[in-house]
Amino acid sequence: MDEGVRARGATDDERDATRVEASDGEVAAGGAAFSFSVGRPDVESDNADSEPESETAPEQDGSSDDAERADDPRYVAAIEDVPTNGTIRCEAFGGRRAVEFICRRDGEEAFAWRNSCPHEPDVRLDPGWGAMVRDGQIVCYEHGARFETGDGLCTYGPCRGKVLDPVGVEVRENAVYLTDERFEACRRLR
Repeated sequence: MDEGVRARGATDDERDATRVEASDGEVAAGGAAFSFSVGRPDVESDNADSEPESETAPEQDGSSDDAERADDPRYVAAIEDVPTNGTIRCEAFGGRRAVEFICRRDGEEAFAWRNSCPHEPDVRLDPGWGAMVRDGQIVCYEHGARFETGDGLCTYGPCRGKVLDPVGVEVRENAVYLTDERFEACRRLR
């Protein structure tokens, strides 16, 4: 990695941060150690020659509805697999463009946004283990900015008043589907 990554660990009474010049490492705080591994440093890709790698298919109970969902290139996830107190990461594809996005459930609705903080676009809201959610708002790990579900409005932090870049999704028959016209397909990232 050219620039390294910043890793933070925190407990109620101790914080530690370090810059790691490798793709994996560990940070400790309050006697607890947190390990991490960075497998994909870029958010967007212009590599049109490669096909998206297939991810593990969603669990299926053998019904034809589940099989049809798995074959639909716009299928994101079953609504029950989308967390209310976190997010899942996905990647949407359209022509030569690929964009990483996050999806969060609020009741029986799902909302999605580009996985990027408006304050510093290189900072991911979900670095790979789910975005932090406090009081129903997504919180930026790096800056503490808070974003409303729905319109993605920042209500607190250095980008107050700005909004997250939305990615169109909808819930149909207990499943989330990509509806954003900029993209033809998506896949869930693990």
